[in-house]
Amino acid sequence: MINWIAFDADDTLWHNEKLWLDGRDKYHEILAKYQLEPGIDEILDKTEIYNIRYYGYGVMSFALSLIEVAIRVTDGRLTAADTNAILNLGKDMLTAKLPPADSVHETLNALSASHPLMVITKGDLFHQRRKVNEAGLRDYFQAVEVVCKKNTQTYTEIFERYRIEPEQFLMVGNSLRSDIKPILELGGWAVHILNDLRWAHDEAEIPAELHSRYVEVKQLEDVREAIKELGIAS
Repeated sequence: MINWIAFDADDTLWHNEKLWLDGRDKYHEILAKYQLEPGIDEILDKTEIYNIRYYGYGVMSFALSLIEVAIRVTDGRLTAADTNAILNLGKDMLTAKLPPADSVHETLNALSASHPLMVITKGDLFHQRRKVNEAGLRDYFQAVEVVCKKNTQTYTEIFERYRIEPEQFLMVGNSLRSDIKPILELGGWAVHILNDLRWAHDEAEIPAELHSRYVEVKQLEDVREAIKELGIAS
């Protein structure tokens, strides 16, 4: 039986990945005048992942990586005007209105009637909390945790803070690396939402012995049936 259900935020409660893809398209438009060689996206991917250790996750980390790569691939020719354009791109991403996942209110309303709910998300504290509030979802959740990373240590600290037993905890999210695998390794349960647009960094291999503790679904509204399928509904 589960006593707590937690949700990832980006690309779980609302659609987020397209915002990042559109941001990359605008970035390419800014840099088009420099007539650069192909391969900028690969350089950006590596730089963004490398910079997580310095800046963490989120739009501001992404924007700093955009500027760093632009300076590098233009051999320092990036103008102040184009640097400002990249900064404005980041600001636009920070203030963008994100479309909610289908049936998000119906799903959260039903589950919050029987379980305490929590958000556990990576990223900038101010930005992530603002998105939860602007989406009109805050009242469904008893807690909102914005963390630097999602691994077994982070989840263990959350369990201790809220006095949660791992085997009584269910995590819902789109990232195998961040949302699913660490929870399963701690003895919890999970529902993996399969999104069409996924960041390669979110992928992970789930050991065969843990497969019985999670279910994959195509959309948020399937979570309630997934909980029944796992046989852990209270």
